[in-house]
Amino acid sequence: MSVFTHGGELVARALKAQEVSTIYTLCGGHIAPIYDGCVNQGIAMIDMRHEQAAAHAADAHARLTHNVGVAVVTAGPGVTDAVTGVANAYQARSPLLLLGGAAPLKTKGMGALQEMPQVEMFRTFTKASFTITRTEDIPEQMAAAFAAALGGRPGPVFVELPFDVLFNMADAPDALPKVTPVPVAPPLEAVQQMFDLLRTAQRPLIVAGTQVYQDRAWGALRELTEQTGIPVYTNGGGRGTLSMQHPHCFKASRSLALKEADVVVLIGTPLDFRLKYGQKDWNPLAKLIQVENDPAELHHNRRAEVALVADARLVLEALCEGLQGLRCDAWLAHVRGLEDTFDAQQAAWMSRMERPINHFRMGAAINSLVDDSLILIGDGGDIVSACAKVIDLTQPGQWLDPGPLGTLGVGMPFAIAAQHLFPQRRVLVIQGDGSFGLNGFEFDTAIRFNLPIVNIVGNDAGWGQIRTPLKNVMDEKRTAPTSLAFTRYDKVVEALGGYGELVEDPAGIEAALARAFATGRPACLNVILDQEGMSKTGASSPYIV
Repeated sequence: MSVFTHGGELVARALKAQEVSTIYTLCGGHIAPIYDGCVNQGIAMIDMRHEQAAAHAADAHARLTHNVGVAVVTAGPGVTDAVTGVANAYQARSPLLLLGGAAPLKTKGMGALQEMPQVEMFRTFTKASFTITRTEDIPEQMAAAFAAALGGRPGPVFVELPFDVLFNMADAPDALPKVTPVPVAPPLEAVQQMFDLLRTAQRPLIVAGTQVYQDRAWGALRELTEQTGIPVYTNGGGRGTLSMQHPHCFKASRSLALKEADVVVLIGTPLDFRLKYGQKDWNPLAKLIQVENDPAELHHNRRAEVALVADARLVLEALCEGLQGLRCDAWLAHVRGLEDTFDAQQAAWMSRMERPINHFRMGAAINSLVDDSLILIGDGGDIVSACAKVIDLTQPGQWLDPGPLGTLGVGMPFAIAAQHLFPQRRVLVIQGDGSFGLNGFEFDTAIRFNLPIVNIVGNDAGWGQIRTPLKNVMDEKRTAPTSLAFTRYDKVVEALGGYGELVEDPAGIEAALARAFATGRPACLNVILDQEGMSKTGASSPYIV
């Protein structure tokens, strides 16, 4: 039996059917009916302090739930404020759904408050962007949005909901189905080609990217490497899909290993700057097996001998079945030797105890906390680069960062979604002092919703990843825009109602982290870092590649 109700209620019912538990929002009159519907349907609403933060939080929610994450923003500036979050989700392959308010259809083109061409703006960096023009079409169009966001290569969708469409009344369907994409099986011919290449390989590698996480393929990945001894490097959202404490998982030696590898199995990660476009540092004779959910990425920047669009879990399971008896022990031992050389160098950096604190010393302190319950968010330049080299992730989905767009400011929004979804787990943001300034005020949101996030700020009074390389080629006047102050971010958080602490002793970071988590409140540790710290270790990566 159908029920006569308004458009906002229909939106909320569609979200409920999709098992969306939460929306992230910043209020506006255009979207008020959606709030009414969410209250009726028991959907939580977390109101942020900026629409960009709402979009980032929805992005993290999507990654952590393997479902759509939903941000709801008002028309005009509310929608434009969310653009960066949507663009970041597009590059990171995250199924974010942005619901944007709009001026009434009946006054379209007449100059209503906050009226602008929103749908056109999103078309180049979403999987779909459209307006729902009839209230009765909301259930069907919402399902289409879910299917677009989750299907194939996951990504964001923008749905514009005019004010009158949300307020008008229509019949609600009795039940709405959940949209669940069907895994794509690998073609048998491609599977056989993979078998043929890998059975004759002497030095194979696996690079496990974001799709390994999205397709829940970590069990099959672990089984394959344990069965064959093929070394594994994780990339992007794939980090943690094989524990970095596993003897077959490597990170520091990837460039050297790629120079020697004769077959590379690349699963769900683009051949972009992170992998030197498949060219620099690669063995030019290496044969490439490329598994993707996006056909546009196949053969991009490097021709693959085997290229297929398929579910990562099904591919890895097929490889486990077809490569029984294959062992790469000599090559695995060689890669372990390459990794050990880097580990020894890194251990020396991590043990530096001078003041100001070195970036790697801070990373070592964080790594001492890592267990299966910890969720880490990386939001910054040099400090995140240093910590990522040090921290040994143990679980899939344990590490979140912006992804290939490199957007700063994701730290607190990502953490808010993570802590809301997993209240029993500890959530730690690793943040640069520069990135703190973008969405640091979301500490107010964390305090209002009683989310005991800990944020450790690496404070070197500058945009270090830009400043260091520029200092090598420019004089001080021209690098002035890369400088900040040693601001007391801990005091900022205290003023908002959280816990703050200044940390200057390299031997005291672990204890300070323990105190921050023990408070049970949102907390900020302001760690004063050496401005020359990355240069002293020789680890500073140039901004211009």
